[in-house]
Amino acid sequence: MNPDTPDVCHQYLSAVRAAIDAIEATQLPAIRQAADRFAETILAGRLVHVFGTGHSRMAVEEMFPRYGSFPGFHPIVELSMTYHNQVVGANGQRQAMFLENVQGFGPVLWRNFATAPGDSLLAISTSGCNAVTIDVAVQAKALGMFVVALTSLPHAAVSTSKHESGRKLSDVADLVLDQQAPAGDSAVWIDGLATPVAPVSSVSGCTIINLIKAEVARRLTEAGAPPQVLTAACHVGPERARALFEATYDDYRRRIGVLYS
Repeated sequence: MNPDTPDVCHQYLSAVRAAIDAIEATQLPAIRQAADRFAETILAGRLVHVFGTGHSRMAVEEMFPRYGSFPGFHPIVELSMTYHNQVVGANGQRQAMFLENVQGFGPVLWRNFATAPGDSLLAISTSGCNAVTIDVAVQAKALGMFVVALTSLPHAAVSTSKHESGRKLSDVADLVLDQQAPAGDSAVWIDGLATPVAPVSSVSGCTIINLIKAEVARRLTEAGAPPQVLTAACHVGPERARALFEATYDDYRRRIGVLYS
């Protein structure tokens, strides 16, 4: 290995620390602003929709449902654009990447739900350039929703919008959260390998997701409406954990009903 090239593990850890440090230094006011709006939406009995395609699905599911999370967020993923494990063949990655740049998807998606202007949307795209996520955000705004973008501005700056309007997700949103992933996302360079490996956005994006989650939980609790949280047995014992599991999903089922009424 070239002595001037840092060890690959140290490269990646340094890149992740840099992203998280940048989030702490620059993004907390916007994160708190998003949490204010999302808590307001949930307290009003409406939903915060969370949408992403491709590997942004991981950030969608990080918000809800998983342990340490709670209802009020409505995860939306389309299997045709997120089901990556088959890679090739039927349901392959080529098809998924083609579909996420089909124009006009937003109205088709939102036609499935009885949304309201009190709803909010957290739209997730590291590049901020795929057509479907932009179109979902555009239509959400047309329906009166407050739209928050979770994206990487450095990556978006070197990417070209696939949306017919030429806009990027950050151009559409009411509020932008920069996950601080580097341009191109991957952060590790190896001697003899011409292209970098090891993306940062999964770590930095999910960091922002959990910062939002914590801030929303605090606001809901302070408002006298503490959320039902999926909680591990090591915190509350197995019996209470099972009860919270059932109560959380019952609460979600009740809340989600407004979208079909």
